[in-house]
Amino acid sequence: MAMCRLFEATHEMKAALMMVVVQVAFGGINILYKLTVSNGMNLSVVIAYRFMFATTVLAPLAFFLERKSRPKITWTVLVQAFFCALLGGSMGQNLYLASLSMTSATYASAMANLVPAVTFVLAVSLGLEKVRVRTVAGKAKAAGTLMGIGGAMLLTFYKGAEVNLWSTHVNLLRHVAATRRGQVGSSDLLLGSLLAVASCFCYASWLIIQAKMSEGFPYQYTSTALMTFLGSIQATVYALCRERDWSQWKLGWNIRLLTVSYAGIVASGLCYTLIVWCVRMRGPVFVSVFNPLMLVTVALVGSMVLDEKLHMGSILGSGLIVLGLYAVLWGKRKEDKKTNQLAPLSGPSESKSIEIVVASPNENDIKEGDDVREPSQMESGVTKESLEEKRGEEADQVERATDLV
Repeated sequence: MAMCRLFEATHEMKAALMMVVVQVAFGGINILYKLTVSNGMNLSVVIAYRFMFATTVLAPLAFFLERKSRPKITWTVLVQAFFCALLGGSMGQNLYLASLSMTSATYASAMANLVPAVTFVLAVSLGLEKVRVRTVAGKAKAAGTLMGIGGAMLLTFYKGAEVNLWSTHVNLLRHVAATRRGQVGSSDLLLGSLLAVASCFCYASWLIIQAKMSEGFPYQYTSTALMTFLGSIQATVYALCRERDWSQWKLGWNIRLLTVSYAGIVASGLCYTLIVWCVRMRGPVFVSVFNPLMLVTVALVGSMVLDEKLHMGSILGSGLIVLGLYAVLWGKRKEDKKTNQLAPLSGPSESKSIEIVVASPNENDIKEGDDVREPSQMESGVTKESLEEKRGEEADQVERATDLV
């Protein structure tokens, strides 16, 4: 009995666990991006290689796992995949990495926490999400989203007292720390902030389009493979326009190969497939509320390998993010239970249609003396006869009662 309950709880939390894995993986790629920039590699080339590696991994999976069940790919699916690749892939990633190079990993990750708010507004405007502020579940979701955004901002802009939980004395950016410090001016910070906000709108728009695409084409491996393939073409064209130095395209057994392989196989191949599945099962707003977890991962990993110090603001902000996620998940679970109780799902085998055929008698089949009345007339006749019999029985009972008196 306990094992069954544990299995049911794990099944219900499957989407949430997948999104936690996605955000932890995204936090790791932020650190690798920063190391790659310090190595001198152009970030637009990194994005092009990222989607090339992802396509190489996803195309065989889509072919072998979904070739029998997958329908024909229509032009509508191709157009949706193109915009998913543009907004969630090439353009969105290039905007984010441009803001990352102009500011810092923590600042860019903090600006990315505007994604839940933007996604919520777009989903409500397009009718993909309903606002039920009067219910307890709706209030929990709204409060949890605000807590997540507030915790991310607290983690970024408030330091407080320094907290020494551990000290690894490892700083992979020690050789570039002195040269990089002081180079971020107010103009770079402003432009980086604008690029980060633009990347948030791109990411939120991708989630909305992906939700529409999943309704008509619910095949996560094929849709993700199409997205990464088209994204690789877009990113390669953009990188060739920006970078003509072929030495930037060379990969060796160094941090460059590690970054593009991790970004392509894990961050795009695995994580994008999980995101597509979660968008189809839970919706775009559910996926977007996990974005603040990436900032927590960046702060923890940065303290381990980049010798970044943890402060009281980091701990308080991380706590608010976790509480906000719990509130959103609780509210979403309550709404799903209420929806299932009001409109229970029925499988294909349960929805069988029953056809009732009413055949009128043929004139040639009617013989002399047969009753040729309509069914309704026959039914009314039977009703009249039963009423007359009932009235006769009541009259007999009254006569018997008078005889006894």
